[in-house]
Amino acid sequence: MGQNDVLFERAQKTIPGGVNSPVRAFRQVGGTPRFVSKANGPYFWDAENTRYIDLIMSWGPMIVGHAHPEVVQAVQRAAETSFSYGAPTEGEIELAERICELMPSVEQVRMVSSGTEATMSALRLARGYTGRELIIKFEGCYHGHADSLLVKAGSGLLTFADSTQNAPSSGGVPQDLVKHTLVLPYNDVSALEEVFAKQGDQVAAVILEPIAGNMNLIRPTPEFLSAMRALTNQHGSILIYDEVMTGFRVALGGAQSLQGIVPDLTCLGKVMGGGMPMAAFGGKKEIMSKLAPLGNVYQAGTLSGNPVAVAAGLKTLEIVSRPGFYECLTGQTEKLMMGFKQAADKAGVPFAVDSVGGMFGLYFANEIPNSFEAVTKTDIEAFKKFFHAMLDEGVYLAPSAYEAGFTSIAHDNAVLDEIVAAAENSFQKI
Repeated sequence: MGQNDVLFERAQKTIPGGVNSPVRAFRQVGGTPRFVSKANGPYFWDAENTRYIDLIMSWGPMIVGHAHPEVVQAVQRAAETSFSYGAPTEGEIELAERICELMPSVEQVRMVSSGTEATMSALRLARGYTGRELIIKFEGCYHGHADSLLVKAGSGLLTFADSTQNAPSSGGVPQDLVKHTLVLPYNDVSALEEVFAKQGDQVAAVILEPIAGNMNLIRPTPEFLSAMRALTNQHGSILIYDEVMTGFRVALGGAQSLQGIVPDLTCLGKVMGGGMPMAAFGGKKEIMSKLAPLGNVYQAGTLSGNPVAVAAGLKTLEIVSRPGFYECLTGQTEKLMMGFKQAADKAGVPFAVDSVGGMFGLYFANEIPNSFEAVTKTDIEAFKKFFHAMLDEGVYLAPSAYEAGFTSIAHDNAVLDEIVAAAENSFQKI
């Protein structure tokens, strides 16, 4: 019995399922989770000291690589003056100013500690601002685990939810709460038009992953995005871009900068904290001024704007803002996708790939899916075999066919060559 097995057995006695976030349990792919002991650059080492090339990078935040010396130094310096104050700091202002500068749609921003907090608060704010209750979300999109959002949700819920269940996707969520959330198919313009024609004056907000990453990577069509922006404008509804995953990951200005859409509110997380627990929501000043202490929409947090997390976030945003960073990251990710595709073709395995910036999707299908339904029709069994074959080769992919993957600037050509060689061997095995 290896050390990972020993730790997993031990963990299950005091932690439900042995993990602190469900997808880590390897339930979809089977086998024993790898317990990480350390990480550096594009690699991590498990409890048995086996090295893996990391292709989830903490589910997105580690865009500059693990334990980047400049980020480590910034965190150490901040930690020397205490970990938390519960009072304002200049660093918070600097981070807010940087976010507003990089994302012009964000005029004011409020710091929180997690992506779930960001989306939950943005929805409350949208409801408070509009005086309406109805929220529209899309099938397969995951916006954290606030009650009203756990309806046909993506991420780990796709692994655990009963697919025959219409709503909610989780136990413990009252049906009464869920009735205020309408779920539509991603990329379905006519469904969106129909709902707004019937109930447009009741819709407080539409919340969207502008590039879905929690049902694997799914791009929105330009028609879908422009219809959504036009309809929300027309009916006085708030358009919320959930860029917790895509913000500073697909481009310096997030997905909205690539799509030319100006949302009313934006949710951020992951990269903006450089791997520390840190998130934010922001948008038009007129809407943000409804937040306490200015307005009657309440939101608070002891660790909001935590000085150590702010230091990690500021340094990470400084590094990604350097000339050529995203060109390099995008180029490397595209090169990796090409390598995967060629390896699959060589082995005669139906396979498709897609990527945006440092975020990618692998699909065991003949073409790139464009909806949740299309993702569920990909060959999940082939993915499971591939996942374990790659793990044996020392490459760690997301342990679910429903999750996007992530690269970092530390994934250089030598690392890509190693991944592609592993993929060639793995495709032959399935």
